[in-house]
Amino acid sequence: MVLQAKNDQETASFCIIAYGSNLSSTLDLSNAPVEVALELLSSESLQIEAQSRHFRTPAFPPGSGPDFVNGAILCSTKFGPEQLLARLHQIEDTLGRTRNKRWEARVIDLDIIAFEGQIRPDRATYDAWKSLPLSEQTTRTPDQLILPHPRLQDRPFVLVPMHDIVPDWMHPVTGELLAEMIASFSAEELSEIRPILPG
Repeated sequence: MVLQAKNDQETASFCIIAYGSNLSSTLDLSNAPVEVALELLSSESLQIEAQSRHFRTPAFPPGSGPDFVNGAILCSTKFGPEQLLARLHQIEDTLGRTRNKRWEARVIDLDIIAFEGQIRPDRATYDAWKSLPLSEQTTRTPDQLILPHPRLQDRPFVLVPMHDIVPDWMHPVTGELLAEMIASFSAEELSEIRPILPG
């Protein structure tokens, strides 16, 4: 499944958004801003079509902070990709997200993982960010939207929640199926992505 737009201009586009919070070491406190963010996302221009379970995941990179609450949503939206990104940043700012350093503990993190089957801004730029060494990932951030998210294949905490909502999704650049990307991780790595049971 590669998300595809229809020809009708009034038809909404489909996108996948990953969310996360590690506000504190108490998962209940990290869960609260996630729920508020999901409420703020829903509007005339954006509808949540499917939502994953919440998962408890270790902070990335290891040792950088408390465990996260992570998940993913499938949305239909009338926003374009840049409009959607601006809306996500607005919600993050409303909830008190700071950006003082790379991969710091954060009250909320909202990332566009995929938008239809789009590759933005172009294949060469996508490839450059996808192959960025880890040492540079800690210090560099793109000044424009890169789609699909260039790190998604490296992050089981994104892939596993995605499997809840789009199990047959296919990477628009590599052609890999979501299940194949998940299978590239060890059982030990995947065991760290744990569903948070209700109540």
